[in-house]
Amino acid sequence: MAHLWSPFTLGGKPLPHRLAMAAMTRGRALPDGTPHPDAAIYYGQRAGLGLLIAEGTQPSADGQGYLSTPGIYTDAHVAGWKRVADAVHERKALLFIQLMHVGRMGHPENTPHHRQMLAPSAIAAGVDIFTAEGMKPAPIPREMSSADVRQTIGDFASAARRAIDAGADGVEIHAANGYLLHQFLAANANHRDDDYGGDSLRRVGLPLEIAAAVVDAIGPQRVGIRISPGLKIGGIVEGEETPEVYRHLVRELSRLQLAYLHITHAGDEDLLASLRQDWHGPLVVNRPGRARSAIGEDVAAGVADMVSVGRMALANPDLVDRLKTEQPLNEGNPATFYGGGAAGYIDYPMMEATAAESA
Repeated sequence: MAHLWSPFTLGGKPLPHRLAMAAMTRGRALPDGTPHPDAAIYYGQRAGLGLLIAEGTQPSADGQGYLSTPGIYTDAHVAGWKRVADAVHERKALLFIQLMHVGRMGHPENTPHHRQMLAPSAIAAGVDIFTAEGMKPAPIPREMSSADVRQTIGDFASAARRAIDAGADGVEIHAANGYLLHQFLAANANHRDDDYGGDSLRRVGLPLEIAAAVVDAIGPQRVGIRISPGLKIGGIVEGEETPEVYRHLVRELSRLQLAYLHITHAGDEDLLASLRQDWHGPLVVNRPGRARSAIGEDVAAGVADMVSVGRMALANPDLVDRLKTEQPLNEGNPATFYGGGAAGYIDYPMMEATAAESA
């Protein structure tokens, strides 16, 4: 694990080590999508992780699919994120806000306008979504028109500018985990016959255009992107063409000289190795369910420059100190992962408090 603690530079800015906090939906935003005041405490507590990638944040009302997720498309949203950025910067950490358009992975009842969800094609995800009235099937979405595609590209660029206005160090484009851009990449979710569908290489078009638009808006060193090749989630099933699609996507993204590429690893070690070769920049790898003892292995092996963690960071505000000193970790409480108040959000104990309770 010693390899984790060497300094690193990301987007021209120094980091004290190579461990980052991955984006995690917490469902605690105010009704208008403004981050809750407790969000500044939550992220500030975890600033020891160096690079904090904030929870999935909708770039528009059309991009929301879950209850109480934050936005970054109004002045109020900017003001709320400014408090978060100030808290993170006060502790010398970096904040990247993840821009997440859910596509078909949502329910109209959870959006401010209650319109039909958007997606590359009118194909339901086949999953249930939590609403204020309980779990409901994600409905059949509306296939995006050419105007919808152009609007979405503009929404991402505008949201990126607002993120920088809020004081964030950058944004992470979410093209993974079954959401809109992942839906465009997957043949079973994208049945379009225009420039954004059909051929396996054309399906990368929208993620590439959005990345280019965001780079034009805020500069490449403020932009990261997350992908999850082969991850079966949200009704997405990617087949034998997965390596071809993602190697082409990563090669083209590499031309943009982004701050980093963030990969959710689904188990194909050969593909991860090939993407490492295709990507000419910092690579962040996330392995869901990774054991504590294995956190630093990808950095040690040269597979990744940095690694990200989710639940460990959620439950341990002082995770870096606990890992360095080989102290026990708090266990996360799944009952408080999404929604609610301070409990399970900003009340996980630090090592000092845990030791005092034991004494």
